[in-house]
Amino acid sequence: MEITEHIDALRGQGDLLAEAAERAGLDALIPPCPSWQVKDLLRHAGYIHRWAARHITECPDTVLDGPSEEDILRGGAADPDLLAWFRAGHAALVKTLSTADPGLVCATFMDAPSPLAFWARRQAHETAIHRADADSASGVRPEYDPDFAADGIDELIMGFGQRRKYRPSAEHAGSMRVQTTDTGHAWHVGAEGGRIQARREADGPNPVGSAACTVTGPASGIYLFLWNRSDAAEADVTISGDTGFLELWQSSVRVRWN
Repeated sequence: MEITEHIDALRGQGDLLAEAAERAGLDALIPPCPSWQVKDLLRHAGYIHRWAARHITECPDTVLDGPSEEDILRGGAADPDLLAWFRAGHAALVKTLSTADPGLVCATFMDAPSPLAFWARRQAHETAIHRADADSASGVRPEYDPDFAADGIDELIMGFGQRRKYRPSAEHAGSMRVQTTDTGHAWHVGAEGGRIQARREADGPNPVGSAACTVTGPASGIYLFLWNRSDAAEADVTISGDTGFLELWQSSVRVRWN
């Protein structure tokens, strides 16, 4: 995806997040994190948008430190003004990315073609996954554009996944192949040297011996499933083979709230 496509996705997903939050109400619970309410999600996401924008405007050499999650949840606007505060921060981030110099240099925390490409992609998917959290407060499972969802799977597997340490065990041994049935993308994920290792693969059946477990389904469903926002049945995801490595993935590669 191009930078402009990620910015457009960020704009749309942020608007949908705000609409879902307004529909559910500030006091509604977020099922992926039962201790959180919608108001907590808005404060978290609103802070992240402002934090990301600072990297574009301030161009720091290292990723900016921030307050603790507890402090973030005590910050932001008062409840009556919280939705407007979230929308303002989201709009400011979209504008900052849209008007930034494509050649700007600033800190990032995963490989990307450029810092601007990194921040546009990361914030598009950060916001999209939190939009799923906001939807969950009303019992809704969102659907994403297949190409956008496949891009998010790629960021998760090739980026976040490979940043995680791996503790070998007989219970969680093996590897997995992830394949989207609608966009024709595939990835192989295993472990080596104490780290999760991944590579992109050609579309097609799982080669014999390539991976112990296969995860297949529509890109939107796999996107939610691998981010632990939906179970396999709800996401129309099919799992076959030894699920040991998949269980390791689900327990270690995830967004943790605290």
